Amino acid sequence: MRNVYLPDEMAVESGLLSRLMLEGRINGRVLIHSSIIKYIEMKASKGDFRGVRELERARKIAEERSIQFELLDGDSFLSLKEALRELALKTGSTIVTADYVSAMVCRALGINVLYDRVQVEVRLEELFNGGDVMSIHLKENLPPRVKRGAPGKWVFETIGDKALSREEIEGLVHEILDRARAGEGFIEASTDGSIIVQLGAYRIVITKPPFSDGLEITAVKPIAHMSLEDYNLPPKLLKRLEKQAEGILIAGAPGMGKSTFAQALAEFYLRRGKIIKTIEAPRDLQLPEEVTQYSKVSGSSQEIHDVLLLSRPDYTIFDEMRDTEDFKLYTDLRLAGVGMVGVVHATTAIDAIQRFIGRVELGVIPSVIDTVIFIRDGGVEKVYSIENVVKIPYGLRDADLARPVVVIRDFLTDEPEYEIYVFGEKTFVVPIKRKKHDEEETIYNDVGTLLEKYTRNYRIEVDGDALIVHVPRETYPIILRKCLRKLERIGKKSGLTSVSIEII
Repeated sequence: MRNVYLPDEMAVESGLLSRLMLEGRINGRVLIHSSIIKYIEMKASKGDFRGVRELERARKIAEERSIQFELLDGDSFLSLKEALRELALKTGSTIVTADYVSAMVCRALGINVLYDRVQVEVRLEELFNGGDVMSIHLKENLPPRVKRGAPGKWVFETIGDKALSREEIEGLVHEILDRARAGEGFIEASTDGSIIVQLGAYRIVITKPPFSDGLEITAVKPIAHMSLEDYNLPPKLLKRLEKQAEGILIAGAPGMGKSTFAQALAEFYLRRGKIIKTIEAPRDLQLPEEVTQYSKVSGSSQEIHDVLLLSRPDYTIFDEMRDTEDFKLYTDLRLAGVGMVGVVHATTAIDAIQRFIGRVELGVIPSVIDTVIFIRDGGVEKVYSIENVVKIPYGLRDADLARPVVVIRDFLTDEPEYEIYVFGEKTFVVPIKRKKHDEEETIYNDVGTLLEKYTRNYRIEVDGDALIVHVPRETYPIILRKCLRKLERIGKKSGLTSVSIEII
């Protein structure tokens, strides 16, 4: 029965069966398994009529070409692929499929198989034509759009004026998944609503209803592969990265080049004989084979934690840290002695550190993070070092208020820029003004003299044109009643437009 063909559901729905009949590659009898009809009917009930249309098209082509087109009532206890393989083995008929894995299984069993990929009008590589395309964005009923440029300097463009149909995008989805299964990449995660695929250099996210309001493909490709030397970093920073830094944060806004820098840093350590691992969700860093990349999508935090502690890499690149579980995993591994490089979304360098506050005990932060590198427009804009000291916090006056303070310094100038400390029940992140004007010094002295009549536990802050005084809850009413007008006069005298009293 070599002239009997058994198409699977993908061959019918994708239009492969129709094309093979038109090309003359299928002659004889075509048997449509009843499970395919149930599958197509189920999808049509949810608004997807592609399978119905392709089934009707295949039947008409069969009639035109005198190909027998019959319905096969199959065993409902087996899956469709199992039922087709069992029948093909018994009868010697040929399975028709666009599924690479299914074709390989059939060949391994000695089953005749006719395999071909789904033909698509739009190909991924063609949309990435031009070296400056960072990502493509495809959605049904919209024309293709691309993000073109470089980190921090990109534009969003619509290419062409023809909207993509659902069928065209489904064809591209079939091709992407088939290529991934054929060994060109791997499927990172798959649910009813979304699929994440790494296909060569492309990181692809596919979403579909009901998770999204339409079928959509987003594909991102690194447009630059840089070494650490390409960044022209100061020798002082290079020396720190090589000799001292073991708790590193790479921070920046989305699309600014954080992952590119992390990749360059990983290769920098690899060239120096270090053992490098990565934690990614999904895995999309383009790194040499010597670097083992772990998927947070496929493995739990506890599994990754245990594996890394047992394998003891010199550095682990964590790309990207998003939720509390990620920050705790980074902290646990760092405190266990593993060198960590974390990639964090942040609009400023200090924001990256603040994301640890509340998730990690304040005094532990300098043991977890020693270097923060802020990336903007693909380059290094700011570098912070972090240390723990006992001192009177900035903005406080009484020596009795000395406490542990996390001091954040500009690494290249060694000037302090922020202090973080606990005062009362609150954690304060205070910017340090390195050069105070005489008027500001006068404000601190005058306000301090006034407040010390009622409390020694206070903090003074001048923020732009605002004077903010922080006092304990128990003394707040009396200071509000007796000091507010005097504070307003002090502020007005110094050109400040607002004065407020807040509870610590």
